[in-house]
Amino acid sequence: MSMREEIQAELAEAFDDPDGLAEAVKPVTGVRKVAGEYDPDLGGETPETTVTYSGRGVLGGYLSKEIDGSLIQTTDKKLLVLQNELFVSEAGVPTAIPAAPAIGDIVNGLRVMNVSADPADATWTAQLRK
Repeated sequence: MSMREEIQAELAEAFDDPDGLAEAVKPVTGVRKVAGEYDPDLGGETPETTVTYSGRGVLGGYLSKEIDGSLIQTTDKKLLVLQNELFVSEAGVPTAIPAAPAIGDIVNGLRVMNVSADPADATWTAQLRK
């Protein structure tokens, strides 16, 4: 088992554990609007599309020492999501297509300001703002 798989298995277990993070774990739904591209056959742009993804994660705040009032504001939220549990959804049903949050997405009604992955690529950490 690779380090990534081991981390994801341990976190998934903690997400499910009633004595662990189970109470803090919430459903996560993200929406990304993708602008249309020029299509020479149509002689114009294709319509805008919307990509929806879902999974589960832990939403928390930032430590006071992390808040600088500019890049990270007091009302910003920090979202931790397992990479192997975030999938593109079609008609509200998750597919097998993995998803990754991106800057500008709307996740649970909040805008994604920054996204990073841990060194093992096991989790996504997203900075969310109203």
